Amino acid sequence: MKNIYNKIKFLATGVMLPAIIYTTGCKKLVELDAPQNKIEASTAYQTDATATAAVLALYNYGIFGSMAPLQQAITFYGGVSSDELHFNLNTTPEIAEIENNQISIGNTTNAGFWGNAYSELLVANSAIAGITKSTTLSPAVKSQLLGEAKFFRAWVNFYLVNYYGGVPLVGEDPLTNAYLPRASADAVWTSIIADLREAQGLLPTTYVGTLRSRVNQLAATALLARVYLYRKDYANAETQSTQVINSGTYTLATTPNVFINTSNETILQFATFYGFSGFVQSYRTSPTATPGTLPTYTLTSNIANSFEAGDNRKTNWVDSATSSSKFYRINKYKVYTAATAGAGNEFNVVLRLAEQYLIRAEARAQTGNLSGAVADINVIRNRAGLPNLSAGNSATSTALLNAAAQERKVELFGEYGHRWFDLLRTGQANAVLSRLKPSTWNATRSLLFPIPDVQRQQNPALTQNPGY
Repeated sequence: MKNIYNKIKFLATGVMLPAIIYTTGCKKLVELDAPQNKIEASTAYQTDATATAAVLALYNYGIFGSMAPLQQAITFYGGVSSDELHFNLNTTPEIAEIENNQISIGNTTNAGFWGNAYSELLVANSAIAGITKSTTLSPAVKSQLLGEAKFFRAWVNFYLVNYYGGVPLVGEDPLTNAYLPRASADAVWTSIIADLREAQGLLPTTYVGTLRSRVNQLAATALLARVYLYRKDYANAETQSTQVINSGTYTLATTPNVFINTSNETILQFATFYGFSGFVQSYRTSPTATPGTLPTYTLTSNIANSFEAGDNRKTNWVDSATSSSKFYRINKYKVYTAATAGAGNEFNVVLRLAEQYLIRAEARAQTGNLSGAVADINVIRNRAGLPNLSAGNSATSTALLNAAAQERKVELFGEYGHRWFDLLRTGQANAVLSRLKPSTWNATRSLLFPIPDVQRQQNPALTQNPGY
């Protein structure tokens, strides 16, 4: 018998989080009714209210609180795997393995990452199946919720395929899922694109609520633009990013205001109960901590020293302190804590406009539209207080690709693993990280995380990644 529980929660913004499903996988002669604060799977998708509550589980609590640690894993483990973050605690050797790109197959942190991702997928697939079968939901709500669930399935699979390569493409039934082999990476990418295309057709262009914390059509389009860039489909990457940029919905914020929850640059943010980011307490220390106390993760000097003179991103998004030596902290999120629910004004920013300009710049440089690429890069540079690209940095496609990579490095650091993925997808990981981590980097095994051994013991159909 399997039971899937979650509580009903409310955000100060008015977003209900979530009442998810109580399901029973076997029958007995005598059964009790579901608890009063749970929803039977057979009835969860019969009304707009209960279906909405079930889908909103994806945004925050997922199953057993999977969403918060999943977001942190995506961000922190990508940061330490690349040249971006340093982990400062000696009490968690599993994360030290990740930073050294020497992850053991029994690494429990890696196993937790995998498990939280698949917990989210279970919620998404259950929602997709239940909503699709429902004949009682109002058409607009049914379309919105189905689009959101497909977005989340694509979003989770995007991170799985980037960290692990090919992974099982799971469905609604956990028993079937338990014995699925890995799909090819190409098949996973195809599934991601299909889900996002379908989500575009299902979702409205407007937002539900006021703080852009529910997926809309443009959020699906923004993620699809990124997916096409990663797949080297540059024409489609440019088309999708242009739709977002030209929508008239978003404008670049000044750097001090990019990460507040009313920023007009935000395309999608995941709301938090108290109104402070789920990353800030790992990037910073408590205001009452002893001066010079190291946060859990510090920014590497490699990134901190990559900014040009006069770049206001370093002024506003990086600060430093001294412990035994000088260290750098990510300062994008500034609200460390909030005493009451909803008191803070920062959420977890998932998608934002600046990335779309950089996607389009790279796509244009790859297809020979040099003037268009220059214009997009200069939009980001000018917002940072920097002058336009020099003639030498804008004369060729190669020069522009290097310029776009530099802007991504100093624009997107500390956000959802961008730096790690950029090194992997551009083929730079071996060159960059073998120089910075010469004693631990392995050109074969370090490019992908291992499939957790606990999963392979339970499912013999799962193959392992090279070198493990």
